[in-house]
Amino acid sequence: MSDSSYYIPAAAMAIALFFKAPVLLRSWRDPLLRCVCALLALAGLVFLFAAPPTIADVNRITGIPNVSAPLVYSLLSAFSASCLVLIINWRGGPPEVTRRLSRRWIAGYGLVSLAIIVLFVLGDTPVERLRDLDTYYANTPFIREMIVLYLAALTVAGVAMNVMCWRWALQVRGWLRAGLLIIALGFLFNVPYAATKFIAVVARWNGGNLDGLSTYVAPVLASAGAQVSAIGFCLPLACQRIGDTWTTWATYRRLGPLWQELQSATGRGRQDIRIAWWAPAELQVTQRESDIHDGMLALYPYFDTAVRTHAYDAAMAAGSEPAQARAEADAAMVTTALRAKAADPEGRVIRSAAEATAPSTSHEVSRDLVQMSIALRQSPVVAAARERAETRPESDFHERTS
Repeated sequence: MSDSSYYIPAAAMAIALFFKAPVLLRSWRDPLLRCVCALLALAGLVFLFAAPPTIADVNRITGIPNVSAPLVYSLLSAFSASCLVLIINWRGGPPEVTRRLSRRWIAGYGLVSLAIIVLFVLGDTPVERLRDLDTYYANTPFIREMIVLYLAALTVAGVAMNVMCWRWALQVRGWLRAGLLIIALGFLFNVPYAATKFIAVVARWNGGNLDGLSTYVAPVLASAGAQVSAIGFCLPLACQRIGDTWTTWATYRRLGPLWQELQSATGRGRQDIRIAWWAPAELQVTQRESDIHDGMLALYPYFDTAVRTHAYDAAMAAGSEPAQARAEADAAMVTTALRAKAADPEGRVIRSAAEATAPSTSHEVSRDLVQMSIALRQSPVVAAARERAETRPESDFHERTS
C-alpha cells in the first residue's frame, strides 16, 4: 500500500463521522448511534496512525522510537471491540443482556490494549521501523509477545464477528441479511491477515525471511477487509433510509387525489405559510395530511352519515374487506359533501350547524387517508355516490337548514 492510500479511508470515515455528529448530539443516549460513531472514529484513527508518515511523526514528536506500534495495536483492539459491541446493540435483545455482553467485550479488549502497552514498555525497540516492525523485532523479548497478542486478538474478533453475523443472518431477510454477510466477509479477511503476519513472524523465529508477507501482503488484506466491512455496515442503513424515503414520497403521492379534491373546501390559492419544496419528505406528508384534515373539518356540516352507511354496505356487498369498505364509505361521504357545499354558496348549512349542538364524534374511528384517496379515483362505489350527488336536486342539499 502507498502512503496516501492509508489516508483515503481515514478521510472517508472522518466525513461520515462529521455528518453523523449532529444526530449524535441530538440522540447521544442512543447506544446504537454511539456505537456507530465510535466505530467510525476508531476506524479513521487506525488508518490515520497506521500510515507510515504518521508513524514517523508520532515517533519524532514523542521522542520514543516505535511508540506508534502499541498505539496502532491498541487502536486496532479498540476497533475490534467497537465492531463487536455494534453488532450486539444492533441485534438488540434484553437490555441487561446487551449491556453485559458489551461490557465483557470492552473489558476484554481493554485488557488486551493495556497488556500491549505494558509489553512495549518492558521491551526494547531502539531502531525505528515504519513498515516491518513485526518481523524486525520478532525475536525481541516482550515485543514478540506483544505482536502475538495483538494478532491473536484480531483473529478472535474476526472469528467472533463471523459467528455472530452468520447466526443473525440466518434469522433475517432482505438488506439486513446482505449487510451481515458482507460484514462477515470483511472480517473474514482478519484470518488471512493474521495468518500472513504469523507466517512471517514464525519464519523469523526459525531463521527464515518471509518479511514480504507481513510488509506488503498483510496491509492490503487489512485494507480490503476494513472497506468491505464498512460497506456491510452502511448498506442496510442506507437502503433502509432510501426505502423509508421512497415509502414516504409514495404516501405523499397517494394522498394527492384526496388533497386536490378538498382544495375547494378550504379555498385554493390560500396565502398560508407553506413549507419549501425541498423540505424532507416527512414534513411534506405532514403538511398534506394537515391540509386534508382542514378540508374535512370545513366539510363537516355537510357530511351525511346516510351516504356513508349506504356506501359501506355497497362496498361490502362488492367484496371489499371491512377496512377498505370504511375507506370507500368515507371517500363517498367526502365527495358528496363537496358537492353539497358547492350547492350552498350562502353557507346556510354551516350557519344551521353552528346554531345546533355539535354532534359527538366519540364514535368516529381513525380514517385511513391513503385508502380514502385511492378510493376517490378507483372505487366504483365512490363513483356511484359522486354521480348521485351531481344529479341530486339542489333543493335536497338545503333540507337540513329548513
